[in-house]
Amino acid sequence: MRIPRTRLVPVGVSLGAGLLLGLLSPLANKWDNPACVALGLVFSSGWSWACYAFLVGCFCRSRIESTVLASLGLTVGVVTYYLFKDFSPTLPAGMESAEVVSTDNSSGIIFWGMAAFILGGPLGFFGNVARTPGVYGLPFRLIVPLVAFLETSVRLTREAEGQGLVTTVTWTVMRFVAAAVALALVGHSIWDWRRSRRYPAG
Repeated sequence: MRIPRTRLVPVGVSLGAGLLLGLLSPLANKWDNPACVALGLVFSSGWSWACYAFLVGCFCRSRIESTVLASLGLTVGVVTYYLFKDFSPTLPAGMESAEVVSTDNSSGIIFWGMAAFILGGPLGFFGNVARTPGVYGLPFRLIVPLVAFLETSVRLTREAEGQGLVTTVTWTVMRFVAAAVALALVGHSIWDWRRSRRYPAG
């Protein structure tokens, strides 16, 4: 039986995006400049991985497809991330490649791969439900901004000291953007709700 192209495209895009997500952070960490450091921080944060699974759900037609593809894509991203770190470790400043002792990331692949597979499904499902217009979909649309705000707040409180200016500024900007997005989503939903009450359909 031939599989329709409309079924293959979401699968290819979702898994390809998961692969790219797994490569972005370790690739960015290869260069020691502020832009790459900031990029590595963004794509190594938990909220960006949650955002990926959420967006997969937003762009899938069915909730079952959203759940399955988000779970598989997030798992592909995690496995890619750890395999790349295994095959091409980032060298600390002043260290030659011959001095690097290879690290075994198999435990990370197993633990985080299972976590990605388990958590990716609900996040994809929530992303699909978030397409519900008005205030009914608002709680689901707020998931990623709230996760980003909470994560960056914790990092700024507990980990910012001694991390350097670029790291502190990046986390601060991420927290500000997350708060701004959350407020914009709330404001837009309230505006839509008030407009629908003032001008009911029909």
